Amino acid sequence: MDMKSLLKKIVETESPSHDREAVNRVGALVAEEARRLGAQVELIPNKETGDHIVARFSSAVSSDPILLLCHMDTVFPLGTLAKMPFYEADGKLFGPGILDMKAGIVICLAALEELQNAGGLTFPVTLLCTSDEEIGSHSSRAWIEKLAQESSAVFVFEPALVDGSLKTWRKGGGGFFVTARGRAAHAGGDHEKGRNAIEEMAHQILAIQKLTDYSRQTTLNVGVIRGGTVSNVVPDEVSIEVDVRIMQPGEWERIEMEMNKLKPILDGTSLHISGGLNRPPMPFDNTMSATFEKAKAIAASIGMELKAGGTGGASDGNFVAPFGIPVLDGMGAIGEGYHSEREFIFADSLEQKKNLLVALLKNW
Repeated sequence: MDMKSLLKKIVETESPSHDREAVNRVGALVAEEARRLGAQVELIPNKETGDHIVARFSSAVSSDPILLLCHMDTVFPLGTLAKMPFYEADGKLFGPGILDMKAGIVICLAALEELQNAGGLTFPVTLLCTSDEEIGSHSSRAWIEKLAQESSAVFVFEPALVDGSLKTWRKGGGGFFVTARGRAAHAGGDHEKGRNAIEEMAHQILAIQKLTDYSRQTTLNVGVIRGGTVSNVVPDEVSIEVDVRIMQPGEWERIEMEMNKLKPILDGTSLHISGGLNRPPMPFDNTMSATFEKAKAIAASIGMELKAGGTGGASDGNFVAPFGIPVLDGMGAIGEGYHSEREFIFADSLEQKKNLLVALLKNW
């Protein structure tokens, strides 16, 4: 397999999360390659987002499969290629979604081809390519959890850290939507009769930001605020979006309780609060430590040094962690700038990570 050629084809097939047909065009490429490699391919249909692809590769040994977890959607809208084309320069490959995470799909397919050409798989493998990771994995979560619980281990092909480290811990993530309502009035002629929703929300924002606790690795960020119409009207409604990241057990419950305790400060105003936890934490616990050490030993047998790291960002690996199933995240390419016009991978990381996956699938 020419990894760069396949990667170019997949990157140039743009696939923003909300465009079902676009994501399905990537799905068709993945399904075609998987069938060529001998997989039984199942399409999981969705009405709002693209179809998920499940490719099952059998082996001579009957055992629980290893699950390879990828996503096909990106954050980039159709037409991005016109200003951000696929190209290679200075040992780097550029393009929308190349790092997050189309290179990961290519690494999986290339490793599976190498193993098939060498006589077949040591263990059965399931490749799951989902369509909605960048928008919360709402339609794919049930499939991720189902297939993970049928598997002996899960490898997630999100990008590695820039120094090549695997992601052995991730914070969990969720959020809240808060709306404050007041009473509109003329800002000059009737100011005293108004109830300023923005003023009310200012009090709430300060209270919410104070729930951040770095000692517990918990952060809250009021990242979006919308409200008001024109400056000479007392605003009667304003809303905010709050990002929450947690690492420790019990922290989500604590934050949720504190958020639901919020009460209006100004007479004549009201609050409405909604939200929830999207992805639970993926901690560096005993299971993760043992999983990483096993992978590190296998990598050392092919002359590769594995390093452990982590990130405040969440992935589909977070859904797997609570089940106590061995999971390795950051198995994808190495690069920088994901979700930006600077997104790239180091070209040689394709071969490096393919070799790592081949070794893990042979020796796990």
